[in-house]
Amino acid sequence: MEGVRVRVEGKFLRLGEARFTAKGVTYGPFAAGSDREPFPPHDQVVRDLEQLRELGANVIRVYHVPPRWFLNVALAHGIRVFVDVPWNKHLCFLDDAAARDAAIRAIRDAAERCSGHPAVFALSVVNEIPADIVRWSGARAVSDFIDVLIAEVKTIDPGLLCSFGNFPTTEFLRPRLADFDCWNVYLHQQRPFENYLARLQIIADDRPLVIGEFGIDSLREGEKSQAEILGWQIESAFRGGCAGALCFAFTDEWYRNNEPVADWAFGLVRSDRTPKLAFEVVRRQFHAAPGFPLSRTPKVSVVIASYNGASTLRSCLHSMERLRYPDYEVILVDDGSTDATQSIAAEYPSVRYFRHAMNQGLGVARNTGITAATGEIIAFTDSDCRADGDWLHYLVGDLLNSSFAGIGGHNFLPPDSAATAACVLVSPGGPAHVMLNDRIAEHIPGCNMAFYKWALDSIGGFDPIYRRAGDDVDICWRLQQRGYRIGFSPAGFVWHYRRNTVRAYLKQQSGYGEAEALLERRHPENFNRFGGSIWHGRIYSNAKFGLQTRAPIIYHGLFGSAFFQSIYAERPSLGAILATTLEFHVLVTLPLLVLGSVVPTLRAFGAASALFSVAVCCLAAAQAELPAGQRRWWSRPLVALLFFLQPIVRGWARHRGQLSGQRRTLSDHETLDSLGLEGQEDKLGQLLYWSEQGLDRMRFLGRILERLDQKAWPNRPDAGWSDFDIELYGSRWASLQLTTVGEWHPGRREMIRCRLVARWSFLGRALFWSAAGLQVVLIGAVGHWGAWGLAITLPLLVWWLNGEKRHLTRVTANFLDELAKEFRLVKVTPSQIAKAQARISETRSGTTDGAA
Repeated sequence: MEGVRVRVEGKFLRLGEARFTAKGVTYGPFAAGSDREPFPPHDQVVRDLEQLRELGANVIRVYHVPPRWFLNVALAHGIRVFVDVPWNKHLCFLDDAAARDAAIRAIRDAAERCSGHPAVFALSVVNEIPADIVRWSGARAVSDFIDVLIAEVKTIDPGLLCSFGNFPTTEFLRPRLADFDCWNVYLHQQRPFENYLARLQIIADDRPLVIGEFGIDSLREGEKSQAEILGWQIESAFRGGCAGALCFAFTDEWYRNNEPVADWAFGLVRSDRTPKLAFEVVRRQFHAAPGFPLSRTPKVSVVIASYNGASTLRSCLHSMERLRYPDYEVILVDDGSTDATQSIAAEYPSVRYFRHAMNQGLGVARNTGITAATGEIIAFTDSDCRADGDWLHYLVGDLLNSSFAGIGGHNFLPPDSAATAACVLVSPGGPAHVMLNDRIAEHIPGCNMAFYKWALDSIGGFDPIYRRAGDDVDICWRLQQRGYRIGFSPAGFVWHYRRNTVRAYLKQQSGYGEAEALLERRHPENFNRFGGSIWHGRIYSNAKFGLQTRAPIIYHGLFGSAFFQSIYAERPSLGAILATTLEFHVLVTLPLLVLGSVVPTLRAFGAASALFSVAVCCLAAAQAELPAGQRRWWSRPLVALLFFLQPIVRGWARHRGQLSGQRRTLSDHETLDSLGLEGQEDKLGQLLYWSEQGLDRMRFLGRILERLDQKAWPNRPDAGWSDFDIELYGSRWASLQLTTVGEWHPGRREMIRCRLVARWSFLGRALFWSAAGLQVVLIGAVGHWGAWGLAITLPLLVWWLNGEKRHLTRVTANFLDELAKEFRLVKVTPSQIAKAQARISETRSGTTDGAA
């Protein structure tokens, strides 16, 4: 491997065909020798590197550009060199053209001296820019300058990895061109250290995370504490999915400005190279890293549902054979494929193969896998994915080390993907994870998720109604409704091939639209009035789901002195992106264009509306972050086109599903006449149920929700903020709010009152006001006499919408009556209550008179 260079692969590093985990120490700076280089003499370097090999180190971080002989010696010892390039970062360099030019010259000189040498692990273009300098110049400007420095390196040596040394005080710096994230972290308590690593993994997102410095001053903390803390820090870093960890420092011999530093002692060895207690601890941990054993290794069943996925299936199953986990099985469910899926599966005898005679949908296929699974944990991926070798190790490890019922991870675009797939990657609608905080997820994509089998069994597995998509969203929401939590494992990732043609992408988005219609019926509480899903967490995706219109806000602390200076990014604006939706085109642009033929003044507004939609798509494409190696001249125009087409195709499929889907699944209409409810809607506003034994109202409501779920009747229970108990959804045009109250009477008798308030739905109100507005415009166009012909349409619409309300009220009343019978509740009328209360009053009055 001497001539091979380290490269990035997903969240990790690779050297040749093997994974490369950076385990090392910082080295120097030392006193300048006769050659004016801040490195020890050749013989001392050789002895140090031999000691480092004994330590188990494979990387050293130096703070000056080393001479060529140093790189040669390091390579001979199997050690790579991480080079920090020194330049005067303590000046306001962005205010001074000469200082900027000097920094660029230093970077170019370092790149030329290191160019092509396989011993160079990476180049750090700057280390720890002072926070007040960044605050003075602006975070965006400094980040852009770091990108300029990295770009200079890449022009000289494109294969040389680049990063910069960041630290908590400038956490907000976000250069785009770094190959991996490098952080210096000095936290001595385990929980804060691990929590901050979780935060750094979220910041790093799809890039590897390397801890460039961590260490303990044995002079202040003591050698025993140094050894103990470094031991768990190394283990925590690698269990947390870090691609590397470099301890500060190898030796106590350390110089600043060519003067020895005597009041620090961070070294694993003393200045005379005699080992401290920490040396043996770090040696033991480096030899164990990164594969620290899990607390236990429960059996995992990997379920792959495939329908006509032969083009990528072989790559998927091949990756399953290479998983580095001791106890797992692979279950392939062929959901009625008509391609070569069956013959490809036969090439992998270790795979348990199940075939459906006909296509039954994704939910059914995954349930087949759950039924066949023998593992304690069930992991899911798709046939268009290939898993990283340590995928299960990290998923299971993070699941065992938490109270989560399920867990998910990243899905990355494979480097061998087509340029069209890269455009799809940054276009809207792709699989994304939604994070509530640095560890807890609100949603994990179906191509990379794992759950305890007991958790899936507790909710009855996947809902078979989801044939093409939506099953992963539904399963996450149903688990969370039961009080379970879902986690995120940054290191447990898969490679996910995106659609590589526009036609395939739009077909996928159509399927997603159909799934959204189903999800809205099952989970109306998680959708807004426009049919869009409501997420409480932050969406992490390569695609922009809105436009960035405001700069992030940075907490600097008093006078810029905070140790942790965090960035708080505004959520992307959805206001402008609404102009790309199908609803905007149908309700705004199209009416203006059509009416423009009648009212000329509206024509210009229609054209402006259409141009605004196109402009938003172009701006979204300009903000898209395309993968560097997969950009073509046509990439951004294609992304703009996909931003325009995707909301139309997905929105049409969603509305088609909403209009064709049966919102009300109860078939009770036939029984209404026999019950005598027809024509008595006004009396159904309040229902009264009497119990001689008393009944807990919460139990009654719980049973209502249970029966509603059994009947797949869409509903939204109170989350603590509403003045009703349950909102039920009937047709697309009406909803009903149910409120209950319990009255206790003597002898533990109870009256449960149910108030039924039916309303027009948002879509019903929108239809009414749209019709009213259109009528006003048309009356102005056709004149006074035409107004009489149009005036009748609005009352007819009101009559029809009120009929939807009446029907929903009758069906709900019948549903409650049937449920009340289960609890032996007696339905009573207000007049019966009034008579009973009168009798009670008379009885009490008689008793009082007699006593007197």
